[in-house]
Amino acid sequence: MAPSSLYALLHREGDRLFGDDAFADLFDDVGRFCVPPRIIATVMALQRVEGLSDRQAVERFTYDLRWKYAAGGLDFDYPGFNHTVLVNMRARLRRSKAPDRIFDAVLEVAKAAGLVGRKRVLDSTALYDAVATEDTVTLIRHAIRGLLRALDGELADTVRAVLKRDDDYLAAGKPLCDWDDSSAREALVDALAADAHAALACLAGREMSAAVKGAVALVAAVVGQDLEEHPDGRYGIARGVAKDRVISTVDPEARHGHKTSARGFDGYKGHIAVDPDSELITAAEVTAGNVGDARAAEALLKDVLPAVSQESESADSERACSVPGVEPEAGASSMEAPPTETVLVTSPPSEANEAEPVRAGERVEIYGDASYGTAELVERIEAAGGEANIKVQAPAAAQGKLGKDAFVIDLEAGTVRCPADVLVTIRPANGGGGLAKFATHCADCPLQPNCTDAKIGRTIRVHAREATLQRSRERQQDPEWQSRYKRTRPKVERKLAHMMRHRHGGRRARVRGSERIRQDFSMLAAVTNLKRLAALGLAYLGGTWACAR
Repeated sequence: MAPSSLYALLHREGDRLFGDDAFADLFDDVGRFCVPPRIIATVMALQRVEGLSDRQAVERFTYDLRWKYAAGGLDFDYPGFNHTVLVNMRARLRRSKAPDRIFDAVLEVAKAAGLVGRKRVLDSTALYDAVATEDTVTLIRHAIRGLLRALDGELADTVRAVLKRDDDYLAAGKPLCDWDDSSAREALVDALAADAHAALACLAGREMSAAVKGAVALVAAVVGQDLEEHPDGRYGIARGVAKDRVISTVDPEARHGHKTSARGFDGYKGHIAVDPDSELITAAEVTAGNVGDARAAEALLKDVLPAVSQESESADSERACSVPGVEPEAGASSMEAPPTETVLVTSPPSEANEAEPVRAGERVEIYGDASYGTAELVERIEAAGGEANIKVQAPAAAQGKLGKDAFVIDLEAGTVRCPADVLVTIRPANGGGGLAKFATHCADCPLQPNCTDAKIGRTIRVHAREATLQRSRERQQDPEWQSRYKRTRPKVERKLAHMMRHRHGGRRARVRGSERIRQDFSMLAAVTNLKRLAALGLAYLGGTWACAR
C-alpha cells in the first residue's frame, strides 16, 4: 500500500482523526454500537470517495482488504454489518451539536500542520435533486394527499368531507384526464384548487401538530404560486414562474436554479471555500438552487472574517445608502437593487463563527467570480481589513447600446454626465442610490439611436453603493490584479471537479432535504481534504502533525 494513498493515511492516523471517543456523545442514550464508530466513520469516508450507496459500501468493506486495512488493519474475515448502521450514524450526527465533526476534525489537523492560511477562493456548483420535478397538477394533488396523510382521527374525516373531487387521494401520480382537451384540463385545475382551498378553510384557526402545519403550509404554497383566479371565479394556471417556486412535494426545499442565463437546473447549490496555496477546502455550505452565491459567503468566510452583528450591519447599510451631495426628495420611492447585488446574509456573533486572530504579516485575501461580486460583500471584506479580489460585473449594455460605464457619475456632486456632455442631477431614492433621467435631452441628441429606444429617454440607475462598485471595477482593470486572479481563481474550480467526479453522490444528491444534503456535502468535502492530505504525506510525528511535501 503506497504511503501517500488514502487507505494508508486512514490506517495510520484514523484513530487520531476520528477515534471512538470522538463519537461518544452520540451514544449516551443506548450505549455504543457493536460496530466501533471509528470503523463506521472510515466506511462513510470511503463511501463518499467512491460514490457508493450504503449497501455497496458495506459490501465493499466486507470483501475489500483495502477497506479493512484503512479501518485499522482488520483481519480479512472481520464480519460486515447491516447497511442501516450507516443510516443510523448519519441521523445521530445530524441531531448532535457537532454534525460536521468529521470535516472539522480533518480541517483542524490541516491547520495544525500549517497548511491553512488566510487566503480563500469561493465558488459554487449545482447539486441536482434526488426527486422528480412536478408539474402544477401533480404538485397540488400531492400536496393535498400529503395533508390528508398527516391528519388523523376526526379531523381527517372532517377535511375529507369538504373535498368535492371524485378522488380519494390515496394513490400517487397524476389524476385521469383528457389532456388534449383544454376544457377538461381547465376543469381539473379548478376542481383541485377548490379542494385545496376547502381544506385550508376547514383547518383555519384549529390547533394542529407541527407535521400538519407543515402540510398546510405546503398546500398554501403550491396553490398560491401556480394558480390565479379568473374574473368568473374559476382558477387556472398562472402565467410565468413564481420567484421562490416549490418544485416538488417530495423535497419542498428544492428550487429552480441557474448557473448561467442559458443553463438551469433543479435542486441545490453546493458552496465551498478553498485555501489556494494548499488546495484544501476550509468551509462547505448548501443552499437552495435559487439563492445567490453571495448569500453563502458569510458562512464560508466565518473563519477569516469577524462576525457582524445585526446592529452594525444596519448602521453600515444606512451609511452606504446615501448619495453624497444630494438631499433625498420627499416621497421618492426606493430603488430595487439589480439581481447581481444580492444582499449578504450575516449571522449574529457566536463562538462557532468567531474569526481566528490575524497573525503578523498576514492579510485576508478573498477571491471569487462575478456571482460573488456584490458591493455588500466587497465592503464587508474591506471593513475587516481584507483584500476583496472579487469580480464585479461591468454594467450591462442592451443590444450593443452605450452602457452605464459610458456615463460619468459624480457621487460628490450628485450628477451624471452623458456621452453627449449633458449633465443631470441624481434624484435619490429612499433606499439609497437614485435615478438620473435625461428625458427630453435625448429627443434631438445625435447619440440617441446608439443609447436608448425608450420614449422617455435614457435613465441611469445609481446603486446605493455605487462608489464601491466603481472602485472595484477600476481595480480589476489593473494587469497585475488580473494576473493574480487568473493564477488563483481556477484552483477552486479544479477542487469542485474533484468533488463532482461521481454523478451519484457528487453532482446528483443521494438524499432529500437541505439539511441531509448539507451533511452529505460536508462529508464529501472532508474526504476530498483527506485525499489531498494523503498526497501531501500527512503524518503525526513527534507529537505534531506535519507533511512530507
